Amino acid sequence: MATANVAQVPGNVSTPMGHKEVVAPLAVVLAVALVHVLTNGRYGFHRDELQVLSDARHMDWGFVAYPPLTPFVERISLSVFGLSLVGLRMFSVIANATAILFTGFIARELGGGRLAQFTAALAVALSPLPLFEGTEFQYTTFDFLWWVLVAYFVIRLLKTENPRYWLAIGAFLGIGFMTKYTMGFYLAGILGGVLLTRARRYLMSGWFWTGMALGLAICLPNVIWQVKHGFISYHFLQHIHKRDVGEGRADGFWRDQFLICTNPMAAALWIPGLVGFFRDRRYRMMAWMYVIPLLLFAVGKGRGYYVGAAYPMLMAMGAAWGESWLRSIGRWLRRAIDAVLFAGLLFCGAYIAALVLPLASSGRLKDFALEHNGDLREEIGWEDYVKSVAGVRDSLPPEQQSHVGVIVRNYGEAGAIEMLGPECHLPRPISGTNSGWYRGYPDPPPKTLIVTGSTREGVDHWFTACRWAGHNGNSQGVKNEESEHHPDIFVCGPPKLPWPQFWSKYLTFG
Repeated sequence: MATANVAQVPGNVSTPMGHKEVVAPLAVVLAVALVHVLTNGRYGFHRDELQVLSDARHMDWGFVAYPPLTPFVERISLSVFGLSLVGLRMFSVIANATAILFTGFIARELGGGRLAQFTAALAVALSPLPLFEGTEFQYTTFDFLWWVLVAYFVIRLLKTENPRYWLAIGAFLGIGFMTKYTMGFYLAGILGGVLLTRARRYLMSGWFWTGMALGLAICLPNVIWQVKHGFISYHFLQHIHKRDVGEGRADGFWRDQFLICTNPMAAALWIPGLVGFFRDRRYRMMAWMYVIPLLLFAVGKGRGYYVGAAYPMLMAMGAAWGESWLRSIGRWLRRAIDAVLFAGLLFCGAYIAALVLPLASSGRLKDFALEHNGDLREEIGWEDYVKSVAGVRDSLPPEQQSHVGVIVRNYGEAGAIEMLGPECHLPRPISGTNSGWYRGYPDPPPKTLIVTGSTREGVDHWFTACRWAGHNGNSQGVKNEESEHHPDIFVCGPPKLPWPQFWSKYLTFG
């Protein structure tokens, strides 16, 4: 007779693990994925998505704003789905679903049964940050997944004491560095956790060092790219951090741990989960994997959501511990606690969904989402912007139209002109922002420039003979960055400086 696999739950109670248990988190995964697929085509591209799409057309081993994996995945999406909102966001949905599923697996590895796995998966699925990650194509979506997978394999390592799991851990750390540089903070948490717990014995293992070497080998092409480009991403991140702090975007860090990173009701899971990790000598390393990045981000004034991907493992531990504890109390009290927890998760989740997801294409629900969610507002108006630029181009005399260029001042405009402009026969954008600056300007340079994203003072500073030529709003009247902060379109002559000198000074970060 075959022997059933057994996992150790908190309280030293054993429970069999069967394949049927996958059904619990899988039900949550399928429901959330279906909602994303049905709603992801409601509005338009986000300005961040347009930047990734633009970079995907110019693949390299690195980009100013991020490592190369996300544009590479989007390049695959473009080849498969074309310029389809639902299609291009499909990999985000898959990544988000996988993270939720593996949260359930983590709960199972920690000894949780079906209830614990379902609870952990549901708590993650109904939290603001993970729910958002399935709505847009962002590098944060994949970064979130790699954090969860690293946590899963660390738990497998600690549970089985099989040092070969360092290969998987190192591989996903390397992939994480090819996705988002904040993986360095998670690595600090892992190394700190190794040094501060009995896991330090793995420092003597060749598997540990092989895993770390594998991670380095995976991200080495980007390291070489950074060396060749003067560590441009480091300067970019310095600029963005200074901007975020100056604009108050890093305020409310501790509040965001409860309201952005997690469903507010999930505090009943992740706080006991953190305590449970600290109390368990075997898994204490997991607690430091959360606490060290959290403190580093707090002291360094990082944005609140940066540590969001560390919460699934805490929720999984809390769910496994809670399931074990519930067995020790009376049936009616157990049912009451379950009812309160699930009702709270679902109530908060419904509000979060109305806030985060594009559930409606019109009506009060759409108005509510657009009023409270700046990211959704940034999905509105890009086709109108491209048509406005094309209208200005069409108003020019034929001799100017034949030598016209479109110079933009932010990456959203650059991506919109590059991806949506061909339908209006617009030329490739000239952009000095982020990686667009490396792509340079046409040779020979255009004699007439349509300039967007700048103020009157800005265009008069850089260009000759500028005149106001149009207005960039949007047909829905939505107030967003594009319609509020730089709505004017100008027609100008060449730069005041020779093009090479002008271009050397025109680099901006955004």
